Amino acid sequence: MPKYLVRATLTQEGVKGTLKEGGSARRAVIQRLAESLGTRLEAFYYAFGEDDIYGIFDAPDNVTAAASSMIVASSGIGRVQTVVLITPEEMDEVTKKHGEYTRPGD
Repeated sequence: MPKYLVRATLTQEGVKGTLKEGGSARRAVIQRLAESLGTRLEAFYYAFGEDDIYGIFDAPDNVTAAASSMIVASSGIGRVQTVVLITPEEMDEVTKKHGEYTRPGD
């Protein structure tokens, strides 16, 4: 199953809710969302800096991963960015693909 890195930046409302409910409770909500969509939450962390939350998910496809991000983003508690992760073995396959390309101006 493809892996996805989800980065979230909480809004003021999201921070207030997390402080009220606690970090474990919010992780449990994300776990239930993942299971309801047929995805698996592999890791969930809070962080300092530009992003407040990092999660790694296994999802069957991009549509399911996008649905998950849209559901969370539509709640208004934060801005969500999803990154498709590529395994080293998949990168090996990438190196075997060759195509024709010309740089602009060449």
